[in-house]
Amino acid sequence: MTDSFKSKSQLKVGSATYDIYSLAKVGKDHASVARLPFSLKILLENLLRNEDGRVVKREHVEKMLAWDPKAEPDTEISFHPARVLLQDFTGVPAVVDMAAMREALAALGGDPTKINPRNPADLVIDHSFQVDVFGTSDAFRANAELEFERNQERYAFLRWGQNAFKNFRAVPPDIGICHQVNLEYLAQVAFRQGSSVYPDTLVGTDSHTTMINGLGVVGWGVGGIEAEAVLLGQPITMLIPQVVGFKLTGKLPAGATATDLVLTVTQMLRKRGVVGKFVEFFGDGLKGLSLPDRATIANMAPEYGATIGFFPVDEESLNYLRFTGRPEETVALAEAYFKEQGLFHTESTPDPVFTDTLSLDLSTVVPSLAGPKRPQDRVTLKDMKATYEKSLVEMLAAGKSKGEDDEGGGGKAKAPAAAVPPERLNQTVTVKAGNQSYELGHGAVVIASITSCTNTSNPAVLLGAGLLAKKAVERGINVKPWVKTSLAPGSRVVTDYLKEAGLMPYLEALGFHVVGYGCATCIGNSGPLPEPVTEAVTSGDLVVAAVLSGNRNFEGRISPHVRMNYLASPPLVVAYALSGEVGRDLDTEPLGTDRNGRPVFLKDIWPTNEEIRQAISTAVKPEQFRHQYSRAMEGDVLWQQLKVDGGNTFKWDPKSTYVRKPSFLENIPAEPKPLADIKAARVLALLGDSVTTDHISPAGNIAKTSPAARYLMEQGVEPKDFNSYGARRGNHEVMVRGTFANIRLKNLLVPGVEGGVSVHIPTRERMSIYDASQKYQQEGTPLVVLAGAEYGTGSSRDWAAKGTAMLGIKAVIAKSFERIHRSNLIGMGVLPLQFEAGQDAQSLGLTGHETFEITGVAEGLAPQKKLTVKATGEGGTQEFTALCRIDTPNELDYYRHGGILLYVMRQLAKG
Repeated sequence: MTDSFKSKSQLKVGSATYDIYSLAKVGKDHASVARLPFSLKILLENLLRNEDGRVVKREHVEKMLAWDPKAEPDTEISFHPARVLLQDFTGVPAVVDMAAMREALAALGGDPTKINPRNPADLVIDHSFQVDVFGTSDAFRANAELEFERNQERYAFLRWGQNAFKNFRAVPPDIGICHQVNLEYLAQVAFRQGSSVYPDTLVGTDSHTTMINGLGVVGWGVGGIEAEAVLLGQPITMLIPQVVGFKLTGKLPAGATATDLVLTVTQMLRKRGVVGKFVEFFGDGLKGLSLPDRATIANMAPEYGATIGFFPVDEESLNYLRFTGRPEETVALAEAYFKEQGLFHTESTPDPVFTDTLSLDLSTVVPSLAGPKRPQDRVTLKDMKATYEKSLVEMLAAGKSKGEDDEGGGGKAKAPAAAVPPERLNQTVTVKAGNQSYELGHGAVVIASITSCTNTSNPAVLLGAGLLAKKAVERGINVKPWVKTSLAPGSRVVTDYLKEAGLMPYLEALGFHVVGYGCATCIGNSGPLPEPVTEAVTSGDLVVAAVLSGNRNFEGRISPHVRMNYLASPPLVVAYALSGEVGRDLDTEPLGTDRNGRPVFLKDIWPTNEEIRQAISTAVKPEQFRHQYSRAMEGDVLWQQLKVDGGNTFKWDPKSTYVRKPSFLENIPAEPKPLADIKAARVLALLGDSVTTDHISPAGNIAKTSPAARYLMEQGVEPKDFNSYGARRGNHEVMVRGTFANIRLKNLLVPGVEGGVSVHIPTRERMSIYDASQKYQQEGTPLVVLAGAEYGTGSSRDWAAKGTAMLGIKAVIAKSFERIHRSNLIGMGVLPLQFEAGQDAQSLGLTGHETFEITGVAEGLAPQKKLTVKATGEGGTQEFTALCRIDTPNELDYYRHGGILLYVMRQLAKG
């Protein structure tokens, strides 16, 4: 390494001496270091440590030292994360690609064993269980067995990977959610590598990797494509970001939870606009926030749009490391290193300089939910009834809801908006289930789920839910019979402290049995609703609701039969399960009546802050963390019995419908083809604003009428064994057929229709997007997508890009892009173009029926180059310019090679 700033130094901790790159030494000559935001100081150390004169140059460090908080970002740097975090939905494709790359590298004359993670990688299997069984003491065991039955091929493949690849660990199923395992176990804060120590940093293949910033560890979500590059030793290319300071003052009032706080923060930051920026929290309010509270806020950075929401390391961080059972030497090293580097926050620390600031008095936070469709749409508890009634009218006026079998195929036109008669608003359907009979109407809570990494890492809200359940049971009120209840903790430690507090029996009495340990309802793994409920919702076209303690609630995500989805704290999840409907004012209307016929209100059973504090102090213990994580890698009997073939290369099973060798990594030429202009292209999809990667990337259940279902049935798979798209991410044949197949996608080429439908323009034939793409590719026609603003927000990002490329789409022209999806498109060889300011498809009069020519690609393509686009239709040719959103030289290299994986492989073959 070059070390132009002579920053290399040593740090003695106990009897050990470590090499460090000292910010204090650099700060002697550069006073600006002292006032940099903490998050940028960590990026500065990363540059100093990795300066090599080629990828990281002296001028990159100088630019960081001269950071202008008000300037628009324009300096590209290379960030080298210490490690990579994977979850199995997005991690399996990464391991599949690495397995295929071993064979491809050998075909290019290279050594296949060079394909290994260069940086430590942990894959936590947490996205594959589904809530099939609930409300019984046997639910966890039954769901776990079903999980292994459905995913045996994938799990055996991951065990092969752990044996075949160096520097790779797999945390078995049913241990916990990757972000909670990261927070409670994997993160070191100060990272040791040989004799060196430096800040723990990471990227992850899940957008909520940002949760770890609550512990002072810089990390964020990237696409699987970027993560694979980091696994293979490539840096993350980024622009030095602007940093927004968020000042917290005061403390949370009685009755308000960390969930209410994060929903408030999300609403404020989404309104301010922080996409592509770092957010850093400061102010005297920090001292009143526990580490789990901070992690809750950091977790939802994707929802408020920031790259990260960062909390600097302080005494609370060290206390949390001790409390979660980390070795004392780990804590001592973190304390010594961060204090030596000026990275340790105290009450006397001067406020950094920020690009912009906003503030929140914590005492003003009130109980809240968010929904019914977006996490930033906060609704105070007292306003829920009125907001629900307004949303119901809007949804009913918009036309009929859709069931799971309306995906793909021909699609059906929606009914036009119309006035909603009172009898429709008050409509109910009689449900008979066993010996029970009840009326189900609009606003019924059919799913109440304590779930997700956002909240189940926080003992305060989990124990709060248990205390509320205890009081409800003691008063003799119960959940309504139509509510599907579930408790899906983010780690096994949660169960330990709920049992220690004596609260688990009360949760179970209300149907909140543990259904599994992992991501569940929040990612659409809510499982099927009871058949009588499904029939009532479908026959009555009812607008029903889910209340979940999650972070995502986009329409169509939670369940295909549920149109309203509200995010809430775990105690409120229990409360709404008791209420049974979201259209009730829980401030003034009772949850039910007790054994004596007296009304029971939410305020009667809401736990006090002192009750919650007492439960935490007596029930949550360091030995619980040490006990659970000491055996985390062992797995249960089902995991241990998996049969694994050895060898440096994987033995692909041609009959497998879960794990297949990806076609985009076969027959790779030694040199890339010259870049070419895009000519005679057709539009596959014409889309509006806010199309998320949930719309693009396959996720959730595989509908029986979809192209993916047709493929699986051709392979002999019965519908009951379809599993989810996420479980089949290792099979490109399934995934490409599910790309753009979301039941809520609105392709304006087919107005009034929702679903994965398009038109083959030359023949005017309506068909699924997949079938249309195949027909175009057989004709040799390249494809483009036209889109609006914020294209590609959301999660599920790797296949949003891989599927796009495999559909034959060569370019996406949008008003604006979400940062990760833009990068991933380039990583798969798809060109992202941005309309000029003030322009879009509508203003330019584009119908999507034109043929498109994009010039300026073949000659002199450069970052941010303006390209010429010609759209020729029946009315003539419309010519306009679009900005090439290849933003950096590294991205240009990836695009020239047809994607980042091919670029890395060719470099290894040459090296």
